[in-house]
Amino acid sequence: MVRTIELNKRQEKILEIVKENGPITGEQIADQLSLTRATLRPDLAILTMSGFLDARPRVGYFYTGKSGTQLLTESVMKLFVRDYQAVPVVVKEQSTVYDAIVTMFLEDVGTLFVVDESFCLSGILSRKDLLRASIGKQDLNSLPVNIIMTRMPNVAVCERDDLLLDVAKTLLDKQIDCVPVVKKTGKGQEVVGRVTKTTITRAFVSLTDDPH
Repeated sequence: MVRTIELNKRQEKILEIVKENGPITGEQIADQLSLTRATLRPDLAILTMSGFLDARPRVGYFYTGKSGTQLLTESVMKLFVRDYQAVPVVVKEQSTVYDAIVTMFLEDVGTLFVVDESFCLSGILSRKDLLRASIGKQDLNSLPVNIIMTRMPNVAVCERDDLLLDVAKTLLDKQIDCVPVVKKTGKGQEVVGRVTKTTITRAFVSLTDDPH
């Protein structure tokens, strides 16, 4: 269930006044509530930025007709990868499985991206891949990661202009924890970032933060 945007009592009263009398100026709203314009300014700013109200110069405030759920949904549709992507954690194709395990531990991540000399994506390594390799009898100091990685094109990716919602669906559909953010070049798909389940969770939770 989508959580609606919560308003305080004064903000709800402002909405009622604007619904019944809009367009209406800030001064007129203040008069009806027996408050100063300065006192109302933060509430009007919040209601306008949240999308409940719109304002036009020399006209006043008017109600947009949108519910809190509608506004929250619209906000989700404005979350793009480019605004939330993190720095990618990568290893080269020639790296050993031992090096990859050390990198994953030091960086405290669950997924590594394997890149070639042009920093273009070759494959991906998960904790399960490295655990599976370490259980066997192979020499981890000589076993290259390209032997055990999931290879392209069998890797889900996203781009900077993709919606976070679409990436979230990909993570759920593929049952994975992370996807690389790539930029298409003449040499391949250059890795420029990463998006994880934690990234998306933080972005979505931020939409319900108290605007005060």
